[in-house]
Amino acid sequence: MNRLKLNKQLKQFLLEDIGDKDATSQSIFPLDENGTADFIVKEDGVIAGLEIIKETYHLLSDAIEVTLLVSEGDVVSKGEKIAYATGPVQYLLTGERTILNLLQRLSGIASLTRQSVDALNDETIAICDTRKTTPGLRMFEKYAVRVGGGKNHRYGLYDGIMIKDNHIAFAGSIANAVKKVREVSGHMIQVEVETETENDVKDAVAAGADIIMFDNCSPEDIKARINLVPEHITTEASGGITLETLPTYAGSGVDFISLGYLTHSVRSLDISLNVSHHE
Repeated sequence: MNRLKLNKQLKQFLLEDIGDKDATSQSIFPLDENGTADFIVKEDGVIAGLEIIKETYHLLSDAIEVTLLVSEGDVVSKGEKIAYATGPVQYLLTGERTILNLLQRLSGIASLTRQSVDALNDETIAICDTRKTTPGLRMFEKYAVRVGGGKNHRYGLYDGIMIKDNHIAFAGSIANAVKKVREVSGHMIQVEVETETENDVKDAVAAGADIIMFDNCSPEDIKARINLVPEHITTEASGGITLETLPTYAGSGVDFISLGYLTHSVRSLDISLNVSHHE
C-alpha cells in the first residue's frame, strides 16, 4: 500500500474513533505507564495488514515499538501470537480497535482469497476482485486480495473501461458503445465488454474489444463460447460464482474469474489484543 495514502486514511480512522480524546484510557493511565500488548489470532487463516499495526501506533506515539513475528501472507494458526507492541499503555489501548478492525477484515479477505485460489485449483486462471468493496476501504481490501494470492480488477471507474449491460442498453448496441469509447480513449486504455449471449460475444469480437467478460455464464456455456474469441483477446468470467461452484470453472479456458464475494461477503478473521504485562 502507498504509505502516504495509508497514513492519510489511518489518521481519518483514528479521528473517527478518538474524536477529542480517549476518555477512558486517558482517565486511567498516565503517559509514563508502559506495557506490552500481544496480537493473537483466534482461528486459522492468512494474515494481511501487519504494517497497519506499526503505522497506526506510530501515528499515536513515537514511544511505541512494534515487533512482527510473522510475515505478510503467512498462514497462521489458532492461538498464534503474530505481533506485540510495547510503550505507553494509554496509546496501546487507544489504537486497539482501529488496528483490529482493519487487521481482522484484511486477514479475512486474504484468507477467503487463498481459499478460493485453492478451491479453483487451476493455475491458468487468475482469481481477481471487483469494485464491490466497502466505501473508504477499497485500497485496503484490494491489497488484501493480492496478499491472498489474487489479482486486482480495475480500482475504479477512472482506470479502466468496462462496458456493461446498461451501457449497451443506453448506447443501442455493443458496436455503438465500443465505437464511442474508442473515439475518446487513448491507446493505452483497454476496453472490456460484458456479454450474456453467444451473439454478444460475436458482437464484442467484431467491435474490437480487448477483454470479453462472460457474465452469469455456466462453465458449459463458457466452453462453448470461448472458441468464438481470438487468442489475443483476454477473457473473464464473472457473476453468480460462489466458493461452492468455483471448482466447476476449472478448465473453462478463461484467463480471469472475478469474484465479488471476496470483499462484499467476507467474514473478518478473529484476532484479539491481550495485555501481557505492565512495566
